[in-house]
Amino acid sequence: MNQNQQNKTVIIALGGNALSPKGEAGTITQQFSHTRESLKSVMHFVRTGYNICLTHGNGPQVGAEMFRNELTADEIPPLPLGVLVANTQGAIGYMIQQSLQNALYKVESSREVVSFISQMKVDRNDPAIEDPTKYIGRRYSKEIAEELSEKYQWKLKEQEPGEWRRVVPSPKPLYIFNGKSIKHLVDFGTIVVAGGGGGIPAYNKADGSLEGLNGVIDKDMSAALLGRVIKAQEMFIITDVDNIYTNFKQPNQQPIMTATSREIQQYLDDGHFQRGTMAPKIRSALYFLKHHGTKVVITSISKIEDAIKGKAGTTIWRNN
Repeated sequence: MNQNQQNKTVIIALGGNALSPKGEAGTITQQFSHTRESLKSVMHFVRTGYNICLTHGNGPQVGAEMFRNELTADEIPPLPLGVLVANTQGAIGYMIQQSLQNALYKVESSREVVSFISQMKVDRNDPAIEDPTKYIGRRYSKEIAEELSEKYQWKLKEQEPGEWRRVVPSPKPLYIFNGKSIKHLVDFGTIVVAGGGGGIPAYNKADGSLEGLNGVIDKDMSAALLGRVIKAQEMFIITDVDNIYTNFKQPNQQPIMTATSREIQQYLDDGHFQRGTMAPKIRSALYFLKHHGTKVVITSISKIEDAIKGKAGTTIWRNN
């Protein structure tokens, strides 16, 4: 048995906004800077001998890719959404790889970093495919939305009054392709980046061959599924709040510092977590704890180090 197979394994899920925060231009220089900053705390897991798998969001990056498609559509054939997800997996994987390789070099670690272009199997008959609800890309006026719908056969919906956005299918991930290879490398001690942006949705046609799907997969659920595949004991979800809260943004808002999975399930059932933002992360955490995981930590980049020590963030423990 490889020595690393005896170590604890952690799955770390970085939000896409961790690398490209809202309100910034999102230049590659800015994204590299945020990537290096967000990965500083990952070195704690290196120093303490964890086996490590990283996954990441790609919302801002895939939005930028879609905008490039629009701007150049008359000169260059647009790329389908699945290919854009693959492109962002490669670009973000590269930034994470180089940033971690440099950090590992400084501490004279021989560990390697590998990125996977990850496909996720989905059910071709998933109801979400025929009823797209996931908002992506830029916001448009009603007039421009109608033009784009006609030009590209997009489906657009009004998200906020007067603001229309493209909607795409967001089917449930069934399993990750290359999962055995990912687990083998993680167990060996390689730091693996996989499942970026939730993975590229793909399904099996009648003849068994694979076909990509124009859609996106819930990145939080993909992270939990990946954590299950590699049999991780711990999961860290890095988001834009320091803790999760009951009665979020209400006068009686209260941070949750520690809770059991049963308590968090009750909070979820009671409607404490916002449907489009925190609720998917909570469901991801509960899925992970149901399948092999022992604890989930939800926190922000600035609080990761304290959260690792149990001094910040929200820690959710599996019920015994």
